[in-house]
Amino acid sequence: MGEFEEIVMLTVAVLYDEAYGISIKNEIEERVGRKVSVGAMRTALSRLEKKGFLSSNLGEATAVRGGKRKRYYKVTPYGQKALAKTMEVRKQLWEAIPKVAWDIKLQYA
Repeated sequence: MGEFEEIVMLTVAVLYDEAYGISIKNEIEERVGRKVSVGAMRTALSRLEKKGFLSSNLGEATAVRGGKRKRYYKVTPYGQKALAKTMEVRKQLWEAIPKVAWDIKLQYA
């Protein structure tokens, strides 16, 4: 799973019952400070669903949306396992960094 896919999945989990395309896009832009195109968002959501990390269902049609239905996303149990594995790998890498690696005075003296 790539970084953007991880961010999308985490955002879907954060939004829980309100995780649909535009809400996910807006939440990522607000939290990460990174612009996200609608096309990139749709591609990532589709790819994650095909991998079994996300599932989706259509909400009710509303007059506000001209009768169109929103597609809502949820992280699947398989997706939860993938996110947990990614978090564990990142945690292990962070913990493996020797303290001297962060000592700027030594590196650039």
